[in-house]
Amino acid sequence: MKKTITIVDYGSGNLLSAQQSFIKAAGSIGIDAEIQISNNPKKLELSTHVVLPGQGAFKTCMDGIQKIPGMEDELNQFVTIKQRPFFGICVGMQLLADSSEENGNHQGLGWIEGTIKKLPGADIKLPHMGWNSIKIVNKNSEIKPAENDYYFVHSYYFDCTNSDNVLAETKYAINFPSIVNKENVYGCQFHPEKSSNQGLNIIKDFINL
Repeated sequence: MKKTITIVDYGSGNLLSAQQSFIKAAGSIGIDAEIQISNNPKKLELSTHVVLPGQGAFKTCMDGIQKIPGMEDELNQFVTIKQRPFFGICVGMQLLADSSEENGNHQGLGWIEGTIKKLPGADIKLPHMGWNSIKIVNKNSEIKPAENDYYFVHSYYFDCTNSDNVLAETKYAINFPSIVNKENVYGCQFHPEKSSNQGLNIIKDFINL
């Protein structure tokens, strides 16, 4: 069956970079897939998978989604009613939380319980930028990341309420969740599309869901 993977365009994120990585990953495992970029909520109705990239501030990204008529409702339908595979990247992962403390208090999509908080420590450089390793803390997932280096750019982290939702952690001042998961929803704090073959392998696992 052909897969239709929609990368949501809401004014944030490396859309073309993500699209090219998904095209490459699908081709390398022989999956017949249409990888489209769209800001049309109706496209989500026909999608088998949805990807939410993200760059910048949490509130700006949430505002971008909410400014598109019907987008937030359709995302909720896709994730909670249809329960189809969903993947958030960087701030796109942080939007999965209940709320964020970045520049005030702001509501998120609320699909994975927790709060977005600033990485602590007066002696650390922010943003946390560059390559860093991950440690697998939960192997009960259909996505099987390698314990390798991945590319990060962020100043805030996902403080998960339930440790069962944390698949992998990374250390930078503290151990923070670098991959989260709840049922059909997955998120990476790092950029798999910028993380060489190990990043492509995560994308392959997601496409195979």
